[in-house]
Amino acid sequence: MSGVRARTLSKAADSARERAVQSYLRAPCYLRTMASEELARKLQRRLAAEQSSLPDLCVLDNRAKASEAETQEKSAVLNGNATSELTAKLTRRLDINEGNAEPKQAKIFNPYTEFKEFSRKQIKDMEKMFKRYDSGKDGFIDLMELKMMMEKLGAPQTHLGLKNMIKEVDEDFDGKLSFREFLLIFRRAAAGELKEESGLMALARLSEIDVSTEGVLGARDFFEAKVQALAVSSKFEAEIREEQEERKRLELERKQRRAAFKELQSTFCP
Repeated sequence: MSGVRARTLSKAADSARERAVQSYLRAPCYLRTMASEELARKLQRRLAAEQSSLPDLCVLDNRAKASEAETQEKSAVLNGNATSELTAKLTRRLDINEGNAEPKQAKIFNPYTEFKEFSRKQIKDMEKMFKRYDSGKDGFIDLMELKMMMEKLGAPQTHLGLKNMIKEVDEDFDGKLSFREFLLIFRRAAAGELKEESGLMALARLSEIDVSTEGVLGARDFFEAKVQALAVSSKFEAEIREEQEERKRLELERKQRRAAFKELQSTFCP
């Protein structure tokens, strides 16, 4: 049934189109012209609408070219930076190999070998004190931590006074105290290099570490040991020189005796 119905509808559509064509052909010439013009206007409007909805090909082309140029520029910058960095590394490696530069080495700080004037117990006590007031746990005592330390020790300082305390032993100029710089305070206190009214002297004096007795004796013994070591070294070198002179003198005397014996022998045995 459906196939018969479809064929029937198809025949009806064909018949309608044929009647429309016959009507168009039987219509007067001016009506056919008007229909053609109307159809042309509709087609033109549809074409214009479609063209307006399409993107401008020139704009797209310019955008594509700009994007490509930007990509190339970024790539050139990256390549340039990478090349300059690589060149710098290779240049430094060449300088090191030729002996014109020294390789960077991590500086290892050993308080027991660098601060020999203090005992291990003293250095341990200083380390405990340093860690107690290093509230940030970053390995440094900054201005605020030093302020809290001096207040707890009973010797509060002004803001300028705290900055001067750090400045006096701040060897790397970072505005805070490392453990090594903290030890320098007690070294200078033990050596008598701090002013009595200075904040650093108050810190060393009020801390639990006694550098005024054992520390001073330790420092004195340390420097005396240095002097004694130099004296022993000088005496040892003097003894070596004396032995060398003695050997030279004995060798000269032996040569002289041999020459005298030969001379005497030639007298009796011509």
